[in-house]
Amino acid sequence: MAIFELYSTKKRKNNGETPDVYQYEDIPQKLKVQIVHIIKQTVGTNASYGREGYSETVYHDIHEILCKEYGVFSLAKISNISDFNAVYNHFLDSGDIDECLDVIELTFKFIDIHVRKKQYQFSREEGTTQLAEDAVIELNQRFKDEGVGYEFVSGEIIKIDSQFIHSEVVKPALYILQGDAIFAGARNEFLSAHTHYRSQRYKEALVDCLKSFESLMKAICEKHDWEFGKNDAAKKLINVCLTNGLIPTYMQEQFSQFRALLESGVPTVRNKEGGHGQGSEIKSVSETLVSYTLHLTATNIVFLGECEKKVN
Repeated sequence: MAIFELYSTKKRKNNGETPDVYQYEDIPQKLKVQIVHIIKQTVGTNASYGREGYSETVYHDIHEILCKEYGVFSLAKISNISDFNAVYNHFLDSGDIDECLDVIELTFKFIDIHVRKKQYQFSREEGTTQLAEDAVIELNQRFKDEGVGYEFVSGEIIKIDSQFIHSEVVKPALYILQGDAIFAGARNEFLSAHTHYRSQRYKEALVDCLKSFESLMKAICEKHDWEFGKNDAAKKLINVCLTNGLIPTYMQEQFSQFRALLESGVPTVRNKEGGHGQGSEIKSVSETLVSYTLHLTATNIVFLGECEKKVN
């Protein structure tokens, strides 16, 4: 079901009352309720007569996974309630942003994979009215409308700093990494960096940024049978890519500083801030620095990915 823009919603937009800056510390109760509506319309809540239905199986699996990971036997405060009520009453009552995002991410993973594959069965047996693809689109739009800086992309909840950068840089980077199985390692490391960033594990985020960047270059070299060392770091890998014409000859002069940009970008930030021992003084890595590095990594992934498509 599409988002219906009520008169009051249009009035707030016209009056400039919609959020223009993202916040990350709270999911408003209104948004939580809207998300539960999306889930019910996409997964359903009714059991098929005489057997456990498709929706009950999904909710049971979600409840079981959360209980195991949290080290509890049930999320319910009372006995004899459904898995759906146990999970989403907990979600509605929780003031812990990370627990709320756990529920959203896990539920939409099931929607994106299991419901999408059995869309016809869910519609026929459970009476669902919303397609899995539309559910993901609506979730992300609801996040945006409420000024909550997260989005469900490629099976993960990732943190958004700038909608423009996210749309123009981060998403294209993910599409490139999804486009070829050989880039799977780089994709997983890039998503891992975003997960660390969301959880404020900034040093780990820096490390995974560089891993992703290096893995992409290694994958490109391997795909085209370019000679490189399995343990080569970013500087050597950049040289291999440039030597083998990853950047076309007619662009070499235009990108004469490209090597310097890469060497002074992701590898240097990571090496100085995240990759070495701290000594006796504990070093802190700022959120701003990690945000910059994530976006620089994404920009480099997009550029190298587009260049790779043109290699003969």
